[in-house]
Amino acid sequence: MEKNLGQDDIDALFAAANASAKPLKVEADKGPEKYVFSRAGQISNDQMRAITTVNDLFARNLMHSMGAWLRMPFRVKLVAGEQLPFSEFLERLSAMAYICSLRLEPLGAVGLLEIDLALVAPVVDVLLGGVGHAAEKRELTDIEEAIMRAVIEMIVQELTSAWQAVGLEFAFEKRETEAQAARTMTLGEKTLCVSFEVRMPEVQGVVNLCLPAVVLNAILRRLIAEGDRPRRRSKESAIRMRELMAESKVEVLLQLPAIRVRASEVATLEKGTVFRLMVPRYETPDLIIGGLAMGKAQPVRCGEHRSAKVENLFHGAGTQMPSNLVSEPLVN
Repeated sequence: MEKNLGQDDIDALFAAANASAKPLKVEADKGPEKYVFSRAGQISNDQMRAITTVNDLFARNLMHSMGAWLRMPFRVKLVAGEQLPFSEFLERLSAMAYICSLRLEPLGAVGLLEIDLALVAPVVDVLLGGVGHAAEKRELTDIEEAIMRAVIEMIVQELTSAWQAVGLEFAFEKRETEAQAARTMTLGEKTLCVSFEVRMPEVQGVVNLCLPAVVLNAILRRLIAEGDRPRRRSKESAIRMRELMAESKVEVLLQLPAIRVRASEVATLEKGTVFRLMVPRYETPDLIIGGLAMGKAQPVRCGEHRSAKVENLFHGAGTQMPSNLVSEPLVN
């Protein structure tokens, strides 16, 4: 059925349409969002995950390097990473602790590293020829200070190695007193505080790292971008890998073919007995490197050592040898 609209009906429809569109217009005309200065330096969840990955790498590297240097178990574990005002970090400082300042390049900022003094005594004891006995907390002597400087340098080196993906470098400046440490940053400044638990045979303690969060934001954004980017092995890393592999050692065998002999012949072996292997004299032994047949070689002498003179290499050398052909090495 056809309906004709009068002027009043048309005016009512337009009024209703304008009323429904008015809130949308207000929303579109909303002013700029206010900037909250208290959020400056706030670390996002993505950034904190990236920080955790980097600090896990640092903990593993420090555990291996310090353990190898001290020649004793040295366990390092990431315990926590959180954002705190600098004043709260100062409140958590131990009464007796080794505190030193670290320079962050190229940011031009300064961070703090705190080491529980309970860890210092066994480390110094080991480096002076002891076995790493624990001792009561006390101030360090000049000799112990010099030894701890070498320890801090190793920790700083591992920090740089973990953060080198984003170009951040750490440098040891000096040991700080608690009063001097309090002047490195403003009390209200947000900081990134990372705690590591260190375990040694007779003692355990904590290592705390405090970094200014504001200056880290640009580095952290770059770290996240590097993490999302597919990694490609550079030419330098490939060359370095080959150099490291070249220093590794593999087992080398110069081995005759496997044969069968009577058990009675083995049972009657005596000193001076000539044991016939029934191998043709023109048979050339196999050269086996790392369990893989590489070619044929003859036993020769090189000075005071036995050696192998390679006669030929197998095409596609690298065939895994059967387990029944494995024997004691004739060539070292």
